[in-house]
Amino acid sequence: MRSWSAPEVPSLPASGLPAAARPLSLHDTGTGTTRPTSPGPTARMYVCGITPYDATHLGHANTYVAFDLVNRFWRDLGHRVHYVQNATDVDDPLLERARDTGQDWRALADREIQLFRDDMTALRVLPPDHYVGAVEAIPLIVEMIEKLRGRDAAYEVAGDVYFPVASDPSFGQVSRLTRDEMAPLFAERGGDPGRDGKRDPLDPMLWMARRPGEPGWESPFGEGRPGWHVECSAISIEYLGMAFDVEGGGSDLAFPHHEMSASHAQVATGERPHARAYVHAGMVGLDGEKMSKSRGNLVFVSKLRQAGTDPMAIRLALLAHHYRADWEWTDAGLAEAVARLDRWRAAVARPSGPPAEPVAAAVRAGLADDLDAPAALAAVDAWAAADGADESAPERVGAVVDALLGVAL
Repeated sequence: MRSWSAPEVPSLPASGLPAAARPLSLHDTGTGTTRPTSPGPTARMYVCGITPYDATHLGHANTYVAFDLVNRFWRDLGHRVHYVQNATDVDDPLLERARDTGQDWRALADREIQLFRDDMTALRVLPPDHYVGAVEAIPLIVEMIEKLRGRDAAYEVAGDVYFPVASDPSFGQVSRLTRDEMAPLFAERGGDPGRDGKRDPLDPMLWMARRPGEPGWESPFGEGRPGWHVECSAISIEYLGMAFDVEGGGSDLAFPHHEMSASHAQVATGERPHARAYVHAGMVGLDGEKMSKSRGNLVFVSKLRQAGTDPMAIRLALLAHHYRADWEWTDAGLAEAVARLDRWRAAVARPSGPPAEPVAAAVRAGLADDLDAPAALAAVDAWAAADGADESAPERVGAVVDALLGVAL
């Protein structure tokens, strides 16, 4: 699947400190701690993508902008970043939306994926090296299910294939939830805990036998389509291998999605961990509720852009909140971002300003501390409000803001 175009990223002078002295620390859901990442020359990151039936709302944008900061910071440290993202371009929500609206499911997915590409381009999110749809990954998914079957980690219920969570002794270590906490979330987030014939209510589906009126693909276990969690397991292993540096997504993916994906991968390969850190962005709300497609309380990036909102103001509105925080989108917050963008652009248009080095150091320090973007923004605010005689500073600060925060001034 085609990715989107990459923005040009300015090259910054080195900070003067070796990368080991200024690592990126991130909060790992699996350990409950914030700790330094330690990639090799190539940092490896997988971020779960959209189900393309209604893209791109601000909850999506919040997540992908957050992990764009990870990408940019690692590059600033001198790492090559191998970034992979999927698109779940066949799944129940997509097929249901297509039926409800009388559309072809493939045409709906293609249109929404293109809209997502356009939004990511406008927000200056660096594209993944591999942008992989579930449909094109079906051979990889079938191969993984075959490996699980060979390890006695797959069983059938009325033609559907399930994964026994008991086959992974480390099940539960990604989300750190108890079974009592898992059960309602599994039902709420696409699971079927009450289905008769399952060995465990929490067992997730690997392969769904074809239903009437739905698409299906041939496989050794019958015609059908893949489950959700195994999709990301198969794609991530194919392109990144095991023990990659970061698996990312919204906090609602910690369970069941990342938990199940990790178990599939670890049992299929006999290796662990699937990812070295599981990093999750907070939820964006509107009118007191989490912004979600099921609730219909969505603010779309494309609609804001069509109304004339500068995408850089949208990005700044997102960066004004710590990536792990749950927060609420408001018109006032967007207005503040527009005003901030105007102040910054006026500041970098001046003939001179305060030296750029302290700003670069403060932005780097903020991002290194679990992506503290609000602290980074405050450092640029302070620079923009001060006077100085350094004629090179405005251009250099503009480059810092562009390269590290992804905001073009």
